[in-house]
Amino acid sequence: MDRSRLGLVLHPTRDVSAVVDTIVAWAARHQISLAVRVEDRHRVPATVEPLPVGEVAVRSDALIAIGGDGTMLGALRSAVHDPKPVLGVHVGKVGFLVEVEPPELPTALDRLVAHDFTVESHSCLACDVCGDDLVAFNDIALIRQPGSGFVSASLAVDGQQYGYYRCDALVVSTPTGSTAYSYAAGGPLVSPATEAVVVTPSAPMAGISRALVLSPHETVRLQLREGSGPVAVEVDGLVIRDAATEGVVQIRYRHDAGLVVRLDPRRYQERNQLKLSLLDLPLLPEQLRELLPEGLRERFNRRELPPPR
Repeated sequence: MDRSRLGLVLHPTRDVSAVVDTIVAWAARHQISLAVRVEDRHRVPATVEPLPVGEVAVRSDALIAIGGDGTMLGALRSAVHDPKPVLGVHVGKVGFLVEVEPPELPTALDRLVAHDFTVESHSCLACDVCGDDLVAFNDIALIRQPGSGFVSASLAVDGQQYGYYRCDALVVSTPTGSTAYSYAAGGPLVSPATEAVVVTPSAPMAGISRALVLSPHETVRLQLREGSGPVAVEVDGLVIRDAATEGVVQIRYRHDAGLVVRLDPRRYQERNQLKLSLLDLPLLPEQLRELLPEGLRERFNRRELPPPR
């Protein structure tokens, strides 16, 4: 890597200190400087430079997202105006975007600075939400408030009226986001190699009742209809509007908005296929464990025993 600063993006609540310590020790050996947003300076050693939140991505050559998919999405959004490679370290639960497990981190960092990786380009949705410009790498969703009516919104594509929705939630996703909220709402799985916008209603009661797959060249316009219940607007799972009863959301597809580091793309895809299969099984984690061979099951049980006192 010609320059030598890596930006750290930390999960907002989980303890990521063990992973941070590994990165700090590795960076000291390789004379790599590290940066973190100033709000997180109390969570990292003093050798990590605190920067204003908007400057971490700008002043770094690559970002390391430590957490789950939400942390990864946040890192991608922070670099959307000047995309930088983002390496995801898994300290979450399922994690479809992150690739590296903590024990693999030193090798992954060596490969990062040696440019021994491929870059997976990600699209995003550029969203005008009642006049505010936002981006979503997974999805933007209009969600009803429980006990206060339903989402009632009209859909126009490139200015042509398509119809209306009356549903619990309305999810517009990228191909990457098709495995998230859209999939849970009954939408299709879309290959990340495809360029498309997916519009999926959750629990539709009237109007359009099936998912739509649209061209990336088409502009999507959703307008709350008179009589709609209060609606929350989420971007990649973050609430950015609450209790709206009127307004317009306009959505455009943007190519090559994010860069994700991939060290072993084939293994990454195989892991994701397995994770999706497990999500569809109607079994609790402890029930799944009973399906493991006895020796492997015992190893997992030993890992979960509390440490001796």
